[in-house]
Amino acid sequence: MATEVLFRPIVTEKLTTLGEKLNRYGFIVDKRANKVEIKKAVEELYGVTVAAVNTLRYAGKVKSRFTKSGVITGQKNSYKKAIITLNEGEKIDFYSNI
Repeated sequence: MATEVLFRPIVTEKLTTLGEKLNRYGFIVDKRANKVEIKKAVEELYGVTVAAVNTLRYAGKVKSRFTKSGVITGQKNSYKKAIITLNEGEKIDFYSNI
């Protein structure tokens, strides 16, 4: 179940500092998943206790570029992002299995 809800962690500079300072981590999740499902999936997969879940929905944006043959337009995918806050003293290490 956890692999169906969580797609991948977000490892950016901004979320890395949030993880160090405020104990928050980001994930790309299924668009249909709710906060309770996301919380259960993170607790099951990483063995931590989740204090709070915040979700954000991003719409796919239309992009266009100019080429020799004319204008090419396309659309980026829409996705849902979840910011997980863990209890004090708990951490998720994304680099442990590399």
